[in-house]
Amino acid sequence: MPTRHAQSVTRNHATRRRLLKLRTAILSDALGKTGAMDHELHCFSANCRMAGPATTLRIHTADILMVGKALSVCPPGHVLVIDGQGELNTALWGGITTASARLKGLAGVVIDGAIRDLAEIRRNRLPVFARAVVPNAGGAEYAGEVDIPIQCGGVVVNPGDWVIGDEDGVVVVPAGKLTSVLETAAQLVEVEKKIERAVRRGKDLVSLL
Repeated sequence: MPTRHAQSVTRNHATRRRLLKLRTAILSDALGKTGAMDHELHCFSANCRMAGPATTLRIHTADILMVGKALSVCPPGHVLVIDGQGELNTALWGGITTASARLKGLAGVVIDGAIRDLAEIRRNRLPVFARAVVPNAGGAEYAGEVDIPIQCGGVVVNPGDWVIGDEDGVVVVPAGKLTSVLETAAQLVEVEKKIERAVRRGKDLVSLL
């Protein structure tokens, strides 16, 4: 008989497959046009499509001491979300951490801060979202906090919330709203398909909207 952990992993895989079929724009619409992180958070890697439950980290400003620890405890299939407090002049993430996260099977990384080693990250298919690129490395002196509510890109992220990314940006779906958001998003997809078909038949978009 499957264990609770095995059942949870299976559910997460099924949820991830459903979310990866949806665009962040549709998910934001399903959330009432909310849930999107700041437009300044960009995908810097070779692949921007990600979906997974959040493992959260809040660090001391410009300090990377806890990044390695968070990476070690972040389960495969999760998105590591780092509250770097928007610091743009110190890199919190780089090529080695990207390679390590990919090998561990993380679904992606979102950093409210800066990264470095851009050439390596661009070649990697692990989705890496951040605000900026800078050569300076952070210090390693101060403790941070893992798996607590944080703010990233102007959005509150709780451990276990679903984090979805694509070429348009990042959207956070609160865990308690996941079922209803998936249902609403599926309905919106069908509405969009009907509108697109009508437009292709020559219907006026203004009248359709």
